[in-house]
Amino acid sequence: MLDFLTAVGLVLVLEGVLYALFPEGMQRMMEQALQMSPSMLRKGGLLAAFVGFAIVWMIRG
Repeated sequence: MLDFLTAVGLVLVLEGVLYALFPEGMQRMMEQALQMSPSMLRKGGLLAAFVGFAIVWMIRG
């Protein structure tokens, strides 16, 4: 559980830094995401989840 909370905290730190340093860029990225089809977003999300899982597996394994 401690590892999970650490991971959630790290995600929030990284996202917060991106929004703080590049607010206009994040807005443009959101606008682009709104123009994408749900299936494209789903595929991108699944790919990101798989890559993240693989990284954690390699580091922890």
